Amino acid sequence: MKLDLLTSLYVFMLAGFIGFEVIRRVSPLLHTPLMSLTNALDAIAVVGAILLVGEHKSTLSTVLGTIAIVAATGNLVGGFLITDRMLKMFRASGPKKP
Repeated sequence: MKLDLLTSLYVFMLAGFIGFEVIRRVSPLLHTPLMSLTNALDAIAVVGAILLVGEHKSTLSTVLGTIAIVAATGNLVGGFLITDRMLKMFRASGPKKP
């Protein structure tokens, strides 16, 4: 059991470092599509949490699922607000056409 925990922590740490390096090297022009992708992943997390809560297997799973729904929904809404704000920065600031 201890080996499984150490292996899982190693994989988690390695994924964290690789993810940090990949995101750090992304061009600023690609941040908006990347943010949209993370919003889609958050939507999948919300659906999974809703399915978990809907099963009512135990009180703990229902409570954790409800917390997951709230957290993922907050992250999803915040991601869309940030993406909208980023897209507004790319609009032309010159004179408007009639």
